[in-house]
Amino acid sequence: MRPGPRNLITDVPGLSVGQASDARLKSGVSVVVGDAPMVAGVHIMGGAPGTRETDLLRPDASVQRVDALVLSGGSAFGLGAADGVVEALRADGRGFDAAGHRVPIVPAAILFDLANGGEKGWATSPYPALGRAAYDARGGDVELGTAGAGTGALVAGLKGGIGSASIQLGSGATIGALVAVNALGSVTNSDVGHFWSAPWEMDGEFGDGGVFAGRAPQAMTKLGSASNTTIAVVATDIALDKAQATRVAIAAHDGMARAIVPAHTPMDGDLVFAASTGRRAVSEDEALLLGHHAASCLARAIARAIYCATPAEGDVSPTWQVRFGAT
Repeated sequence: MRPGPRNLITDVPGLSVGQASDARLKSGVSVVVGDAPMVAGVHIMGGAPGTRETDLLRPDASVQRVDALVLSGGSAFGLGAADGVVEALRADGRGFDAAGHRVPIVPAAILFDLANGGEKGWATSPYPALGRAAYDARGGDVELGTAGAGTGALVAGLKGGIGSASIQLGSGATIGALVAVNALGSVTNSDVGHFWSAPWEMDGEFGDGGVFAGRAPQAMTKLGSASNTTIAVVATDIALDKAQATRVAIAAHDGMARAIVPAHTPMDGDLVFAASTGRRAVSEDEALLLGHHAASCLARAIARAIYCATPAEGDVSPTWQVRFGAT
């Protein structure tokens, strides 16, 4: 097994990603779009989530497929990003057929980035326009670090960001992850900057720093902070139904626990969407280990988000590269 050609979620056939950022706002939107409607599931383990249309992803709900999945900054305001994506999908003739009308299905999740030093005094919410811009910018390339929904993200002691990674199985099937990392906890050992994700790193994708074995992981947090949440999409071309996709989303949360210390706190809204483009039949062995591979991919994507973050005017925390890159 090795990363896909891009080492991005867009290595999964049938997916594209669009992103839009506002540097003054220090916020943005990322959207995962299926070339055709996708099967999807969701699992939430944080205590402070912000979501839209996640109930319809239950295995017993009537709607079977979604057109896109949105990750956004902006706290509750960011849920409006899905409005822009819905409008764009409708203009493209996409959506669930309801009484002769096309209704795009776009679940969304948000993170809190209102306290990151950006200009937040808007008269009209910028998020619907950012959602539309992200959809219009979709393609195979995904900018990592300070971009999209990760533009204004923070973790304990460092800037957060948007990360992605992929893995190709021996059968040719692909699994990918996209994640906006804004965690209460830390993604590195605070003394030397080694990533907790290091055991799962592939091909030096976040610095090849090796595993720090000096002591057990210590819980470094944004103390007293309510401005957190890590939100992610894991995806595969292996055909899944909604129940199987939900099971993958549940297992993928292990990737957050491998990469963030602590994870899933009462002040995080940690959420994972799982999506399937359904282009490959699943084997028994793949079904057994799919959740594990999704979790490992997500752990790598979380580290890449922080590793790739870049400095910007008005930052309230340093980037990993500024603090540790020269050491």
